[in-house]
Amino acid sequence: MTHQTVGHAPADDQDGPLAHCPDSALVPPGSEPRCPVDITLATLGGRWTPLVLREFLRRGEATYSELSAALPTLSDKVLSDRLAQLTGAGVIERHRTPGWPPRVHYTLTGRGRALEPVVRSMWEWGTARRDALG
Repeated sequence: MTHQTVGHAPADDQDGPLAHCPDSALVPPGSEPRCPVDITLATLGGRWTPLVLREFLRRGEATYSELSAALPTLSDKVLSDRLAQLTGAGVIERHRTPGWPPRVHYTLTGRGRALEPVVRSMWEWGTARRDALG
């Protein structure tokens, strides 16, 4: 008799959501992804991107300076790249306040808030892995 954990489908379950992503949805690098997992990875891709998103999930909005202070080992170039990436994906919005000097702040969008369970799962998995390694 096989034991099944409550709430988890067996690995060979052909009716789960992962079964509905055919191999034809996988595309070469540089192409627009079609598989939902690949779309998520493209949005969160790149070192530091999930941690920048984590800061927005904690704060809701932030300035460049606040993000730079929260992630001090992150270079200015990479932070700028990640902000542009997340803005392009519709995860955050860039708001410029007129005046001198111009002020810019970034806010989390609904699409960004929808990524909270993904980041939370990453946190939980990482915590369990860290604890298992001692």
